[in-house]
Amino acid sequence: MSSRKPRAVANPLETTATAPGERILKECHNLYVDSEHGLVKIASSVDVHLLPPRKKIFVMIMGNHSAGKSSFINWYIEEHIQKTGVAIATQGFTFITSGRKRESLTGNATLHLYPHFRPLLEFKGVTDYLSAEVSSSKQKKFSLLTFVDTPGLVDGDMVYPFSVNSAITWLGKQVDLVLVFFDPMGQALCKRTLNIVEQLSDAVGDKLHFYLSKADEAGNETDRQRVMMQIVQELCRRPGLNKCGFEMSTIYIPNPQKPSRCVNQIDGMCQTIEKTINQAVQKTLDQLEKDCNLITSTIKDRLAQDRADVGHNRSVRVHSFLCGLLGVLLPALFILSFIVNTFAKEELEGLVGEGGARVLSVSTAVFVYLWEWIPEDGQVVVVMVFGAFCYLLMFLSKYFARQGSNTLSKKEKRTLADYSDYIQDVVRLKKVKLYESYLQQCAAEGDF
Repeated sequence: MSSRKPRAVANPLETTATAPGERILKECHNLYVDSEHGLVKIASSVDVHLLPPRKKIFVMIMGNHSAGKSSFINWYIEEHIQKTGVAIATQGFTFITSGRKRESLTGNATLHLYPHFRPLLEFKGVTDYLSAEVSSSKQKKFSLLTFVDTPGLVDGDMVYPFSVNSAITWLGKQVDLVLVFFDPMGQALCKRTLNIVEQLSDAVGDKLHFYLSKADEAGNETDRQRVMMQIVQELCRRPGLNKCGFEMSTIYIPNPQKPSRCVNQIDGMCQTIEKTINQAVQKTLDQLEKDCNLITSTIKDRLAQDRADVGHNRSVRVHSFLCGLLGVLLPALFILSFIVNTFAKEELEGLVGEGGARVLSVSTAVFVYLWEWIPEDGQVVVVMVFGAFCYLLMFLSKYFARQGSNTLSKKEKRTLADYSDYIQDVVRLKKVKLYESYLQQCAAEGDF
């Protein structure tokens, strides 16, 4: 026995069918939250918001009060963690998850543990009726899932401290699996339950699975069939639930001291949970690929935009320089033309030399000619217009200077390129290996 255990631990593919799934979900989660090269950190550097994938699936159980929701959870994890009874035992939402040790969490701590469910804060009053129970149980597939126990639903004058219909409907859209329990001894046809189920069926009908709980207490087989027929007829009266292939299984908590001849399909429900876990592994790997594509394409677009911004900045700098140069040079030449015109040719050559005198004469000749051409009574207006034009050139120079875009530094561009290479060379390769590891547990060796 001692020689077998190390081999089983060394190769997780040989332990159980779900060992690769648990490892894959954990490793995918680590790829997102790594402090140095996590995808969440890389995505935030390019203004992309990512949430790390869940390491477990979420299974929500809903139904009328005393339908056996909490009893099923206690049976599944083999620990009495949820209160049970005929009275309404669960008044809020309770997350039951596997952890290192037994612990109870309040609303804020629960949302901190499950950031995906922070939108629950939008439902007034829910936080006060939100909690989490952490169990050290490792029974069945409990280490790979989190149960969400919901308030028992009743009709009539029952007043809930929050919008229970809206909250359950929203939660049902977020979780991976919704188990609907109908109690044959209670309010199996509770309108509130049926209304929520109909809303969920329109949005996430593939997540819904229906069960007649406490089936062993429904009398003989004829009584059970009659109860199931009544429930199915009521469900099918609603357009959103009248679908082909409707199925309702009978389940009850096995009790060796109270044997029953009723068919118990609770193992089938456990298989449904396990199937959902396997699908979650595939979805997580697919989402990893999509997130890698999103980040790399965003980095590529950011670098391309930076190159375009560099070209744009170069263009506006040229425009700014030319406008500034003309704004200074034109009035300088205008004033210089009058100064040069006050000197005789011999005096000017004596001051700047023959070559300098020739350059000054040629550069100011246009202004001298135009000034002589302008009538004396219009010269003041021309000077004002010329001054306004030079001011406009200086204004345009400053305007173009402000039109430049912020660009990436060499370090930032190198960092983005390194991120892209890391995703391509490390993350994508890791994803391929994880997918192969997952498929090896079900596919034949010849398929690889």
